[in-house]
Amino acid sequence: MKNGIHGTRRASAVLVTAGAVLTAGAFAAPAQAATPKAPTITAKGGYVMNNGTAKTLFTKAADTRLSTGSTTKIMTARVVLAQPNLNLDSKVTIQKAYSDYIVDNNWASSAKLIVGDKVTVRQLLYGLMLPSGCDAAYALADKFGTGSTRAARVKSFIGKMNTTAKSLGLKNTHFDSFDGIGRGANYSTARDLTKLASSAMKYSTFRTVVKTKSTKQKVTTKSGGYRYMSWTNTNNLLGSYSGTIGVKTGSGPEAKYCLVFAATRSGKTVIGTVLASSSVANRTADAKKLMDYGFKK
Repeated sequence: MKNGIHGTRRASAVLVTAGAVLTAGAFAAPAQAATPKAPTITAKGGYVMNNGTAKTLFTKAADTRLSTGSTTKIMTARVVLAQPNLNLDSKVTIQKAYSDYIVDNNWASSAKLIVGDKVTVRQLLYGLMLPSGCDAAYALADKFGTGSTRAARVKSFIGKMNTTAKSLGLKNTHFDSFDGIGRGANYSTARDLTKLASSAMKYSTFRTVVKTKSTKQKVTTKSGGYRYMSWTNTNNLLGSYSGTIGVKTGSGPEAKYCLVFAATRSGKTVIGTVLASSSVANRTADAKKLMDYGFKK
């Protein structure tokens, strides 16, 4: 009888101890989940923040100046959208200079705009941000710069890009082109580009454009007829990462592979940048890792 009582007590003690361990484990698990390990990325520079609070969530050489490639076009669009009394439906006639520019620059991506066509400012923004058209960037710079010659207007527009960078507090950013094909002085940082993108995303037109996977736009031809232009977004996060809402790819001999990205899940938006990644696949993987991390923070 005594043995039975002692055995029962011992069994109870074991159960109590096991229960204590299980209880401790249950309390410990959330603490581990709340501190996810920062990811490793191939990109030279990386930055992520909470777009609602501007809280920094991840940094890697976030203030190191690097070439930006076509992520520059975020600023091109930002300058256009900030123009007073902007009419998105005003038409721009495509000039031969825009198509010649594509021919003359090996790294220039094209919206395949056709000389003589009349294209609206809104359509040029799609041509700028989806296929990353340097011809569309040139058309916008020519349209919204000031001066009596095209060269003067382009110079003026780039000046507006730099003035806007200063006004946004982007201390490590400078532009010497309207499209990212720079002449040695086109640079930014992962932190600055993220701040720029966050500012651009305040414009509803920008948000609409950069979340579009593909579009078919009706433009007026030189003879007064019409044709359709089809553009597909170079940002392959759209459709492959749940909640993606933008923003812009970039590449080039100096820039390597860049991506400014943003996604919203459960009311939380994370926005960030990777610069100088080693391939298209790696910049996409880097961005996905950083967004996963940002949503857990």
